[in-house]
Amino acid sequence: MRSYALLCGLCVMGLFAGQVLAVDGLKVGDAAPAFKMQGSDGKTYDAKELLGKQALIVAWFPRAFTGGCTKECKSMREAGEKLRTFDVAYFTASTDDVAKNADFAKSLELDYPILCDPTGENAKLFGVLKPDGKAANRVTFVIGADGKILSILDKVQTETHGEDLAKLLSEMHVAKKSN
Repeated sequence: MRSYALLCGLCVMGLFAGQVLAVDGLKVGDAAPAFKMQGSDGKTYDAKELLGKQALIVAWFPRAFTGGCTKECKSMREAGEKLRTFDVAYFTASTDDVAKNADFAKSLELDYPILCDPTGENAKLFGVLKPDGKAANRVTFVIGADGKILSILDKVQTETHGEDLAKLLSEMHVAKKSN
């Protein structure tokens, strides 16, 4: 009984510390979720239109205008030249609304759109919605042109995430753009 109580206590502590990451069974090799989200640029991005054409990166972050999220988004902007050498569409994503993410993207002068999921519906599909249902965990999905998940990154160095992704794409031999 004491072991059970200890185990329950540790699980509760993990939930409150934000350490428990539910990816709802998604793993490398699985088909990517069929998401559809509006971007900070006003366009709608539908997995059905994107998958099968090129690789895809969806980097979920918890909240716009916060320290780690700002560093992560800037890092991806700063690595944009390297990322764009690959045949990949890349996005960050959060459960913030379109207006907030549009302001955030503008304030950081991002050269890519932030996908917006204010209902959390898509975050649930990816298995990244926090238990309180108000924000996503920081998890990045790299999806192959065939629509299969190539990598799930749940340990992200926000300051170097863009560079780290460019290195990962190279190591995974993701196709380069043809000139």
